[in-house]
This record gives sequence, structure tokens and C-alpha cells, in this order.
Amino acid sequence: MKRLKRTKATALEFDRNAMPVLTVSPGEEFLVETEDALFNRIRSDKDLPVETLVGDLFSAEPARTNPVAGPIFVRGAEKGDVLVVEVLDIIPAVIGFTSIIPGVGPLKDSYRWRELRGPFTKIIKHLPGKSGTTSDGTAFVSKKISWMLRPHIGTIGVAPEREVVASLTTQGRWGGNIDVRDVARGNKLLLPVYAKGGLLFLGDVHASQADTEFYGVADETRAEVRLRCNVLKKKRIPFPRVETRDSIIQLNCSVPLEDAVSQAMLWLIEMMVDEYHIDSHDA
Repeated sequence: MKRLKRTKATALEFDRNAMPVLTVSPGEEFLVETEDALFNRIRSDKDLPVETLVGDLFSAEPARTNPVAGPIFVRGAEKGDVLVVEVLDIIPAVIGFTSIIPGVGPLKDSYRWRELRGPFTKIIKHLPGKSGTTSDGTAFVSKKISWMLRPHIGTIGVAPEREVVASLTTQGRWGGNIDVRDVARGNKLLLPVYAKGGLLFLGDVHASQADTEFYGVADETRAEVRLRCNVLKKKRIPFPRVETRDSIIQLNCSVPLEDAVSQAMLWLIEMMVDEYHIDSHDA
């Protein structure tokens, strides 16, 4: 099985002009080693996400964080197709971290929660599950605090048609830093293709995450991700879509939130009518 080493998981942009670091065929399984959001610089509770530790990362705008592996060239993928990325497994590293970064998130100027203004770091241990790996393991913080891991790929997408965009701050029809928990083992992510080979990028694995990254950081971790890609020729979708065993999830990134939800629902209706030939009233 082809393996993309972690040394190739350092891209900070989705760029159609970047040279592919791996080439795969449709239906071929491959393994990607991903880096964590802060380049493995947080290894203990004493490592704080402040300028003394990662100043070179945060001195840029946008910050030089959230690296991704890629681009991965998928044979046969061309503009006007859809790339289907099947997530076969995600195995987080044995530890992850979560941090409160000063000046970031809704707690940054909280009067009630002054102690949560940061900086603060908490190491999260990842214990193996029934599979013998952390793919189905447990997050352990203390005897009082633990939960089931639910690893997912936080940042994933293909190269946009014209722009070069940062892996940290952008989302679009091509994917990006979407932090959707359903981009997980057993599910498929559908991405519109804008360049030959698709040019897939991925990283920012979260071993677990709440409904949002409330204060800007989830359970950040290195990981090994096993994938398989296929190509749907001459098919267009308006925005990335997730297919699970029993549901279809239409994604959308927009503001305000109400508009994003409304448009996603309209796209779902169109999909049911156009692709599944369902009567519009039933849809």
C-alpha cells in the first residue's frame, strides 16, 4: 500500500500549481500520515500556544498553522468530475491536545471566565479500543473526564480552479477547513473537481470534537488516515457532500448561518429531484 509520509504533510495552501506528492488510481487504497495543527510542538501541559513557543507560526497572517498533506493526484479526475473520497480508517496518535489561545474565541474577554482567557493547554491521552487501535478508542483526561473518540478529518479539499487559499482560514465549493465530524471512518466525501488529478489535500485530524470548535481548538492530533478515491465522470455538485451508510449530508459554508442552512436544504431538494428522480412534492 502506498504511504504518504508525514514529511509531506506540511502544505499550508490549497494550490493547483503545487507538485503532486503522491499519485493513486481510482479504487486504490493508500495511507496518509497527517501532522497536527501546531506541527507537533505541543507535547505536554507545560507547552503553551503563545508567542514564546510558536511565534514563527502566529507571526504570519493568516497564521502558518493547520498543515495538510498533498496534493494527491488521482488518475482520471478532471475538471467537471466529482472526486469521491472514501474514509476507510483514521487512527489518531496516542496523545492529542487542546489549548486556549489568548485573544481567540468567545472566552477571550470573558469577565465570568477570566481564567479561561488563556494561555492554557491540556494533553488528552488516546487509549485503544476493541480494534486494538485508537480508531475506536477512548479519550482520557482524568478519572472524572473521559469519552469515546470519534476521529474525523478536519481539513480536506481539492485545489480550487484559480485561487491559492490558506488551509487554516478558508472554505469553499472545493472543501477546505470545514471541521465536519461526519468526514469519518466508513463515510464518503464528494468534492467537485477543478483541476486535472483533483489534487487532494487533507489534514487537521481531530480525535474528537464537540458540535463546534467552541474556543477554536478541538482534540488536535497526528494521525494515520487510510483512504480510497473514485471518480464520478462529468458530474457536478454545488458543494461538498457526505454520504454515510444511511444518510446524505449536504454541506454549505456561508454567513449568516440561516442562509447556509436554507441553501443546503434547497440543494438537497434539487439532488432528490435531479439525481434520484423523486417527485418535487415528495422531495
